[in-house]
Amino acid sequence: MQDHGDEHAHHHDHAGHGASHGHSHGHGHVHAPKDFGTAFAVGIALNLGFVGVEALYGWLANSMALVADAGHNLSDVLGLIAAWIASALVKRAPSARFTYGLRGSSILAALFNAVVLLVATGGIIVEAVQRFLEPAPVAGTTVMVVAGIGILINGFTAWLFASGSKGDINIRGAYLHMVADAAVSAGVVLAGLVILATGFDWLDPLVSLVIAALIIVATWGLLRDSVAMSLAAVPPGIDPEAVRACLAARPGVRGLHDLHIWSMSTTEVALTAHLVLARENPGRDFLKQTAEELRARFGIAHATLQVEIEGETACTLPAGCEA
Repeated sequence: MQDHGDEHAHHHDHAGHGASHGHSHGHGHVHAPKDFGTAFAVGIALNLGFVGVEALYGWLANSMALVADAGHNLSDVLGLIAAWIASALVKRAPSARFTYGLRGSSILAALFNAVVLLVATGGIIVEAVQRFLEPAPVAGTTVMVVAGIGILINGFTAWLFASGSKGDINIRGAYLHMVADAAVSAGVVLAGLVILATGFDWLDPLVSLVIAALIIVATWGLLRDSVAMSLAAVPPGIDPEAVRACLAARPGVRGLHDLHIWSMSTTEVALTAHLVLARENPGRDFLKQTAEELRARFGIAHATLQVEIEGETACTLPAGCEA
């Protein structure tokens, strides 16, 4: 076998190459398909219109719970817009400058959504605390009617994304967001009913605080994961030691170093590694089969493997490599 110190593995689903080229470009990644563009447009239009109605009637009815829900829905509209833009950008072809294309835009969209949600929630908490200190009468009937409309709109928007919620993680995120919003609106309806029956106006800011707490709980994971993705951390669903063991167990592998696993986008995972092989040729399909195993076992669709021959090829990294 020749010296493969600078060799990279290029393996495509549609064309398997020999041992001298094996880079796994995964076509198994998923993102919002074109036919969900209408769902995004309709969902954004409906929810944006409802945000205006909910905020107006929340102010007229003196309901902080409605205003809080409007703020939450507005952040979801921004999230849908960002997800829609990102779903288009990730399809852009690579260029000389952006060699991975714009796949990382979906990570930026997730980070943007998390920050906007938390900022909006902070405003909701401040206003709710002020309402506790200075209670005001609440129009319970108006609260119930407006929040009831919210259940219908959020439920319909969730239905628009339901068909893609199982096969596309981005669509699933939009779907779950809308389902959660419908549930929050149901909570606001319940608060309005109790206020009508008891006259306990303090329930309104209490419900807004509960909504804020739910948003923070749901958003914290999004913030944590999006920041981790931005810093090229190993995706939470992948055990790096299991990946290392998988590569080390491949036929002819004598050593392994410089292993890196990171998210190219919110739906695609990439890997690079240096494999030290025995002098004996492991077979022309070694790199192709290795890339396919990484895809099948760990969902790593874009693997780049650099081969070094034991006792012949020195590691090309400037500072040397650790085993």
